[in-house]
Amino acid sequence: MMSNTKKVKEFMSKLEHPLKAEMEAVRAIIVNANSKIEEDVKWGGPSFFYKEDLATFNPRIKNYVALIFHKGELLNIKSDFLEEATKGKVYAKFYSMEQVTANKELIEKMVNAWIELMEK
Repeated sequence: MMSNTKKVKEFMSKLEHPLKAEMEAVRAIIVNANSKIEEDVKWGGPSFFYKEDLATFNPRIKNYVALIFHKGELLNIKSDFLEEATKGKVYAKFYSMEQVTANKELIEKMVNAWIELMEK
């Protein structure tokens, strides 16, 4: 079991966000995608890592669930759903549970691509 999961659960229990259920669903996809992924609270939101930081939620953004892949361009995964940003970042923005469900495989693919990259 992940050592920081309790800290993330505590953070999530106190979080007030209109799309909290969606955020929880995306979090579940990430942690269940690969047993090597760990989580913590970093930069003001739940964060995921394996050897290096993979992604972080920005809970201050309220009109959608913002998931930032810190080095997303290294994953080399193209999708209309993902938005490229500065410094190699890639954003996944979820506006509904339908989008979470529709992009489950994409998120899993990104998590596993990261594990693969970090193990090279």
